[in-house]
Amino acid sequence: MQSLPRRANKKLSFWHKFRINRRALISAQIFMGIFILSLFSELIANDKPFLVRFDGKWYFPLFNNYSELVFGGEFDLDTEYRDPLVAAMIEEKGWMLWPVIRYSYDTINYDLPSPAPSPPTKENILGTDDRGRDIAARLLYGFRISVLFGITLTIFSSLIGIALGALQGYYGGLFDIIFQRFIEIWSGMPTLFLLIILSSIIEPNFWWLLSITLIFSWMSLVGLVRAEFLRARNFEYVLAARAMGMSNARVMFVHILPNALTSALSYLPFILGGSITTLTSLDFLGFGLPIGSPSLGELLAQGKANLQAPWIGITVFVVLALSLSLLVFIGEGIRDAFDPRSSGS
Repeated sequence: MQSLPRRANKKLSFWHKFRINRRALISAQIFMGIFILSLFSELIANDKPFLVRFDGKWYFPLFNNYSELVFGGEFDLDTEYRDPLVAAMIEEKGWMLWPVIRYSYDTINYDLPSPAPSPPTKENILGTDDRGRDIAARLLYGFRISVLFGITLTIFSSLIGIALGALQGYYGGLFDIIFQRFIEIWSGMPTLFLLIILSSIIEPNFWWLLSITLIFSWMSLVGLVRAEFLRARNFEYVLAARAMGMSNARVMFVHILPNALTSALSYLPFILGGSITTLTSLDFLGFGLPIGSPSLGELLAQGKANLQAPWIGITVFVVLALSLSLLVFIGEGIRDAFDPRSSGS
Protein backbone atom coordinates (compact mmCIF):
# COMPACT_ATOMS: atom_id res chain seq x y z
CA MET A 1 0.00 0.00 0.00
CA GLN A 2 2.89 2.38 0.75
CA SER A 3 4.48 1.87 -2.68
CA LEU A 4 1.60 3.55 -4.49
CA PRO A 5 2.43 7.15 -3.48
CA ARG A 6 6.09 6.63 -4.39
CA ARG A 7 5.12 5.24 -7.77
CA ALA A 8 2.78 8.19 -8.36
CA ASN A 9 5.53 10.68 -7.47
CA LYS A 10 7.94 9.01 -9.90
CA LYS A 11 5.46 9.50 -12.69
CA LEU A 12 5.45 13.28 -12.27
CA SER A 13 7.12 14.41 -15.49
CA PHE A 14 8.61 17.80 -16.23
CA TRP A 15 5.50 18.93 -18.09
CA HIS A 16 3.22 17.80 -15.29
CA LYS A 17 5.21 19.74 -12.69
CA PHE A 18 5.33 22.79 -14.96
CA ARG A 19 1.55 22.72 -15.52
CA ILE A 20 0.94 22.55 -11.78
CA ASN A 21 2.77 25.87 -11.40
CA ARG A 22 -0.14 28.06 -12.48
CA ARG A 23 1.84 31.29 -12.58
CA ALA A 24 4.50 29.82 -14.87
CA LEU A 25 1.92 28.13 -17.09
CA ILE A 26 -0.19 31.26 -17.53
CA SER A 27 2.94 33.35 -18.14
CA ALA A 28 4.09 30.92 -20.85
CA GLN A 29 0.67 30.99 -22.50
CA ILE A 30 0.53 34.80 -22.47
CA PHE A 31 4.08 35.23 -23.77
CA MET A 32 3.68 32.63 -26.51
CA GLY A 33 0.32 34.10 -27.50
CA ILE A 34 1.77 37.59 -27.88
CA PHE A 35 4.81 36.27 -29.74
CA ILE A 36 2.70 34.21 -32.15
CA LEU A 37 0.53 37.26 -32.83
CA SER A 38 3.67 39.32 -33.55
CA LEU A 39 4.80 36.73 -36.11
CA PHE A 40 1.76 37.75 -38.16
CA SER A 41 2.39 41.48 -37.77
CA GLU A 42 1.88 42.09 -41.49
CA LEU A 43 -1.64 40.70 -41.18
CA ILE A 44 -2.46 42.80 -38.11
CA ALA A 45 -0.80 46.13 -38.89
CA ASN A 46 -0.28 47.14 -42.51
CA ASP A 47 -0.90 50.07 -44.82
CA LYS A 48 -2.09 47.67 -47.50
CA PRO A 49 -5.41 45.80 -47.46
CA PHE A 50 -5.60 42.01 -47.30
CA LEU A 51 -7.85 41.76 -50.29
CA VAL A 52 -9.22 44.04 -52.99
CA ARG A 53 -12.27 43.28 -55.09
CA PHE A 54 -12.32 45.63 -58.08
CA ASP A 55 -14.32 45.46 -61.28
CA GLY A 56 -15.07 41.75 -60.78
CA LYS A 57 -11.43 40.76 -60.16
CA TRP A 58 -9.52 39.79 -57.03
CA TYR A 59 -6.26 41.45 -55.97
CA PHE A 60 -3.89 40.62 -53.11
CA PRO A 61 -1.86 43.76 -52.24
CA LEU A 62 -0.01 42.07 -49.36
CA PHE A 63 1.71 39.74 -51.81
CA ASN A 64 1.83 41.76 -55.02
CA ASN A 65 2.38 45.37 -55.96
CA TYR A 66 -0.21 46.83 -58.34
CA SER A 67 0.01 50.01 -60.36
CA GLU A 68 -2.57 52.76 -59.95
CA LEU A 69 -3.47 52.17 -63.60
CA VAL A 70 -5.03 48.84 -62.57
CA PHE A 71 -7.59 50.69 -60.44
CA GLY A 72 -8.22 53.53 -62.87
CA GLY A 73 -5.47 55.88 -61.69
CA GLU A 74 -3.41 58.22 -63.83
CA PHE A 75 0.14 57.28 -62.79
CA ASP A 76 2.14 54.11 -63.34
CA LEU A 77 3.20 53.95 -59.68
CA ASP A 78 2.60 51.52 -56.84
CA THR A 79 -0.88 52.05 -55.48
CA GLU A 80 -1.16 54.06 -52.26
CA TYR A 81 -4.28 52.46 -50.83
CA ARG A 82 -4.59 54.98 -48.00
CA ASP A 83 -4.91 57.82 -50.50
CA PRO A 84 -8.55 59.02 -50.33
CA LEU A 85 -8.72 59.39 -54.13
CA VAL A 86 -7.46 55.85 -54.71
CA ALA A 87 -9.78 54.47 -52.04
CA ALA A 88 -12.73 56.25 -53.67
CA MET A 89 -11.87 54.77 -57.09
CA ILE A 90 -11.65 51.25 -55.70
CA GLU A 91 -14.82 51.51 -53.61
CA GLU A 92 -16.72 52.82 -56.62
CA LYS A 93 -16.35 49.43 -58.33
CA GLY A 94 -15.52 47.15 -55.41
CA TRP A 95 -14.28 47.03 -51.84
CA MET A 96 -11.17 46.52 -49.69
CA LEU A 97 -10.57 44.30 -46.66
CA TRP A 98 -8.15 46.01 -44.24
CA PRO A 99 -6.08 44.74 -41.26
CA VAL A 100 -7.06 45.78 -37.75
CA ILE A 101 -4.40 48.54 -37.77
CA ARG A 102 -4.17 50.37 -41.07
CA TYR A 103 -0.54 51.35 -40.56
CA SER A 104 2.75 49.55 -40.97
CA TYR A 105 5.73 50.29 -38.74
CA ASP A 106 7.04 52.95 -41.15
CA THR A 107 3.72 54.47 -42.30
CA ILE A 108 3.41 58.17 -41.54
CA ASN A 109 -0.01 59.58 -40.75
CA TYR A 110 -0.15 62.97 -42.45
CA ASP A 111 -3.68 63.67 -41.23
CA LEU A 112 -3.06 64.01 -37.50
CA PRO A 113 -5.41 66.01 -35.27
CA SER A 114 -2.39 67.64 -33.59
CA PRO A 115 1.35 67.95 -34.28
CA ALA A 116 3.38 64.77 -33.81
CA PRO A 117 3.76 63.12 -31.42
CA SER A 118 -0.01 63.03 -31.20
CA PRO A 119 -1.99 61.44 -28.33
CA PRO A 120 -4.05 58.26 -28.70
CA THR A 121 -7.07 58.54 -30.96
CA LYS A 122 -9.57 56.14 -32.48
CA GLU A 123 -7.34 55.77 -35.54
CA ASN A 124 -4.03 55.58 -33.64
CA ILE A 125 -5.03 53.73 -30.50
CA LEU A 126 -1.66 54.25 -28.77
CA GLY A 127 -0.85 57.57 -30.40
CA THR A 128 2.00 58.37 -32.75
CA ASP A 129 5.71 58.99 -32.32
CA ASP A 130 7.52 62.23 -33.18
CA ARG A 131 7.45 61.36 -36.89
CA GLY A 132 3.77 60.56 -37.07
CA ARG A 133 4.17 56.77 -37.13
CA ASP A 134 1.68 54.56 -35.34
CA ILE A 135 3.05 53.38 -31.99
CA ALA A 136 0.90 50.23 -31.87
CA ALA A 137 2.28 49.04 -35.22
CA ARG A 138 5.87 49.83 -34.23
CA LEU A 139 5.42 48.02 -30.91
CA LEU A 140 4.12 44.92 -32.65
CA TYR A 141 6.94 44.79 -35.20
CA GLY A 142 9.54 45.82 -32.62
CA PHE A 143 8.46 43.12 -30.18
CA ARG A 144 8.82 40.51 -32.93
CA ILE A 145 12.34 41.63 -33.82
CA SER A 146 13.39 41.77 -30.17
CA VAL A 147 12.12 38.28 -29.35
CA LEU A 148 13.53 36.74 -32.55
CA PHE A 149 16.87 38.40 -31.82
CA GLY A 150 16.74 37.13 -28.25
CA ILE A 151 15.80 33.57 -29.23
CA THR A 152 18.51 33.38 -31.90
CA LEU A 153 21.15 34.79 -29.55
CA THR A 154 20.05 32.46 -26.76
CA ILE A 155 20.28 29.38 -28.99
CA PHE A 156 23.73 30.16 -30.41
CA SER A 157 25.25 31.39 -27.15
CA SER A 158 23.88 28.36 -25.29
CA LEU A 159 25.25 25.91 -27.86
CA ILE A 160 28.70 27.49 -27.68
CA GLY A 161 28.63 27.79 -23.90
CA ILE A 162 27.46 24.21 -23.36
CA ALA A 163 30.07 22.80 -25.77
CA LEU A 164 32.96 24.76 -24.23
CA GLY A 165 31.80 24.08 -20.68
CA ALA A 166 31.57 20.37 -21.45
CA LEU A 167 35.12 20.28 -22.85
CA GLN A 168 36.47 22.28 -19.95
CA GLY A 169 34.81 20.16 -17.29
CA TYR A 170 35.45 16.79 -18.89
CA TYR A 171 39.16 17.16 -19.63
CA GLY A 172 40.02 19.42 -16.69
CA GLY A 173 43.72 19.80 -15.85
CA LEU A 174 45.80 22.39 -17.66
CA PHE A 175 43.12 22.98 -20.32
CA ASP A 176 40.60 23.82 -17.61
CA ILE A 177 42.98 26.19 -15.82
CA ILE A 178 43.99 28.10 -18.96
CA PHE A 179 40.44 28.39 -20.27
CA GLN A 180 39.14 29.47 -16.87
CA ARG A 181 41.69 32.31 -16.72
CA PHE A 182 40.65 33.36 -20.24
CA ILE A 183 36.98 33.46 -19.21
CA GLU A 184 37.83 35.55 -16.16
CA ILE A 185 39.66 38.09 -18.33
CA TRP A 186 37.02 38.07 -21.07
CA SER A 187 34.12 38.44 -18.63
CA GLY A 188 35.84 41.49 -17.12
CA MET A 189 35.65 43.37 -20.41
CA PRO A 190 33.26 46.38 -20.48
CA THR A 191 30.81 44.58 -22.74
CA LEU A 192 28.38 47.43 -23.44
CA PHE A 193 31.16 49.89 -24.26
CA LEU A 194 32.83 47.43 -26.61
CA LEU A 195 29.49 46.76 -28.32
CA ILE A 196 28.99 50.50 -28.78
CA ILE A 197 32.49 50.91 -30.23
CA LEU A 198 32.09 48.00 -32.65
CA SER A 199 28.60 49.15 -33.66
CA SER A 200 29.87 52.66 -34.39
CA ILE A 201 32.62 51.37 -36.69
CA ILE A 202 30.35 49.35 -38.98
CA GLU A 203 26.72 50.15 -39.73
CA PRO A 204 24.93 47.35 -37.89
CA ASN A 205 22.08 45.18 -39.07
CA PHE A 206 20.28 42.28 -37.43
CA TRP A 207 22.92 39.62 -38.16
CA TRP A 208 25.87 41.91 -37.55
CA LEU A 209 24.47 42.90 -34.16
CA LEU A 210 23.82 39.25 -33.39
CA SER A 211 27.42 38.32 -34.21
CA ILE A 212 28.86 41.15 -32.13
CA THR A 213 26.67 40.33 -29.14
CA LEU A 214 27.44 36.62 -29.42
CA ILE A 215 31.13 37.35 -28.86
CA PHE A 216 30.36 38.31 -25.25
CA SER A 217 27.22 36.32 -24.42
CA TRP A 218 28.46 32.73 -24.82
CA MET A 219 29.84 32.60 -21.24
CA SER A 220 26.45 32.45 -19.52
CA LEU A 221 26.28 28.64 -19.31
CA VAL A 222 29.97 27.71 -19.33
CA GLY A 223 30.40 27.72 -15.56
CA LEU A 224 27.24 25.73 -14.91
CA VAL A 225 27.98 23.01 -17.49
CA ARG A 226 31.64 22.87 -16.42
CA ALA A 227 30.61 22.20 -12.81
CA GLU A 228 28.22 19.44 -13.88
CA PHE A 229 30.90 17.73 -15.98
CA LEU A 230 33.51 18.05 -13.24
CA ARG A 231 31.09 16.38 -10.85
CA ALA A 232 29.95 13.62 -13.20
CA ARG A 233 33.17 12.64 -14.98
CA ASN A 234 34.22 10.34 -12.13
CA PHE A 235 30.83 8.69 -11.63
CA GLU A 236 30.75 4.92 -11.90
CA TYR A 237 28.70 4.81 -15.09
CA VAL A 238 31.13 7.20 -16.79
CA LEU A 239 34.14 5.14 -15.68
CA ALA A 240 32.37 2.00 -16.89
CA ALA A 241 31.70 3.58 -20.28
CA ARG A 242 35.37 4.49 -20.61
CA ALA A 243 36.40 0.98 -19.60
CA MET A 244 34.16 -0.42 -22.36
CA GLY A 245 36.16 1.58 -24.89
CA MET A 246 33.61 4.30 -25.67
CA SER A 247 35.02 7.46 -27.23
CA ASN A 248 35.28 10.63 -25.21
CA ALA A 249 32.74 12.35 -27.47
CA ARG A 250 30.18 9.60 -26.87
CA VAL A 251 30.74 9.65 -23.12
CA MET A 252 30.43 13.44 -23.00
CA PHE A 253 27.40 13.99 -25.18
CA VAL A 254 25.47 10.75 -24.62
CA HIS A 255 26.05 9.92 -20.97
CA ILE A 256 26.98 13.17 -19.17
CA LEU A 257 25.39 15.97 -21.20
CA PRO A 258 21.73 14.93 -20.71
CA ASN A 259 22.17 15.27 -16.94
CA ALA A 260 23.95 18.62 -17.31
CA LEU A 261 21.21 19.96 -19.57
CA THR A 262 18.65 19.57 -16.82
CA SER A 263 20.10 22.50 -14.90
CA ALA A 264 21.19 24.44 -18.01
CA LEU A 265 17.73 24.54 -19.58
CA SER A 266 16.25 26.32 -16.56
CA TYR A 267 18.49 29.31 -17.32
CA LEU A 268 17.32 29.78 -20.90
CA PRO A 269 14.35 32.11 -20.17
CA PHE A 270 16.65 34.36 -18.12
CA ILE A 271 19.22 34.41 -20.94
CA LEU A 272 16.42 35.27 -23.38
CA GLY A 273 15.35 38.18 -21.17
CA GLY A 274 18.93 39.43 -21.00
CA SER A 275 19.28 39.20 -24.79
CA ILE A 276 16.13 41.27 -25.32
CA THR A 277 17.42 43.85 -22.84
CA THR A 278 20.78 44.02 -24.64
CA LEU A 279 19.18 44.84 -28.00
CA THR A 280 16.84 47.35 -26.35
CA SER A 281 19.80 49.06 -24.66
CA LEU A 282 21.77 49.34 -27.90
CA ASP A 283 18.76 50.72 -29.75
CA PHE A 284 18.09 53.18 -26.92
CA LEU A 285 21.65 54.50 -27.20
CA GLY A 286 21.44 54.69 -31.00
CA PHE A 287 23.91 51.87 -31.74
CA GLY A 288 21.42 49.13 -32.54
CA LEU A 289 19.32 48.36 -35.58
CA PRO A 290 19.43 50.66 -38.64
CA ILE A 291 17.55 53.95 -38.44
CA GLY A 292 13.86 53.49 -39.15
CA SER A 293 13.70 49.88 -37.98
CA PRO A 294 10.90 49.07 -35.53
CA SER A 295 12.56 48.90 -32.14
CA LEU A 296 11.53 48.97 -28.51
CA GLY A 297 14.74 50.77 -27.60
CA GLU A 298 14.18 53.47 -30.20
CA LEU A 299 10.67 54.04 -28.83
CA LEU A 300 12.13 54.33 -25.34
CA ALA A 301 14.54 56.96 -26.62
CA GLN A 302 11.61 58.84 -28.15
CA GLY A 303 9.78 58.68 -24.83
CA LYS A 304 12.82 60.18 -23.11
CA ALA A 305 13.13 62.92 -25.72
CA ASN A 306 9.40 63.74 -25.70
CA LEU A 307 8.41 64.03 -22.05
CA GLN A 308 5.38 66.05 -23.14
CA ALA A 309 4.09 62.85 -24.76
CA PRO A 310 4.03 60.41 -21.81
CA TRP A 311 2.04 57.79 -23.74
CA ILE A 312 5.20 56.81 -25.66
CA GLY A 313 7.41 56.02 -22.68
CA ILE A 314 4.61 54.51 -20.58
CA THR A 315 3.51 52.16 -23.37
CA VAL A 316 7.00 50.83 -24.08
CA PHE A 317 7.76 50.51 -20.36
CA VAL A 318 4.62 48.41 -19.83
CA VAL A 319 5.49 46.14 -22.79
CA LEU A 320 9.08 45.60 -21.63
CA ALA A 321 8.16 45.14 -17.98
CA LEU A 322 5.43 42.65 -18.87
CA SER A 323 7.67 40.69 -21.26
CA LEU A 324 10.60 40.41 -18.84
CA SER A 325 8.30 39.56 -15.92
CA LEU A 326 6.68 36.77 -17.91
CA LEU A 327 10.11 35.36 -18.83
CA VAL A 328 11.17 35.43 -15.17
CA PHE A 329 8.02 33.54 -14.13
CA ILE A 330 8.58 31.00 -16.93
CA GLY A 331 12.20 30.53 -15.85
CA GLU A 332 11.17 29.96 -12.24
CA GLY A 333 8.61 27.39 -13.37
CA ILE A 334 11.16 25.52 -15.48
CA ARG A 335 13.68 25.58 -12.64
CA ASP A 336 11.17 24.17 -10.17
CA ALA A 337 9.99 21.53 -12.66
CA PHE A 338 13.55 20.28 -13.15
CA ASP A 339 14.24 20.26 -9.40
CA PRO A 340 14.25 16.59 -8.29
CA ARG A 341 13.27 17.66 -4.77
CA SER A 342 10.04 19.19 -6.09
CA SER A 343 7.01 16.93 -5.95
CA GLY A 344 4.96 19.26 -8.13
CA SER A 345 2.73 20.39 -5.29
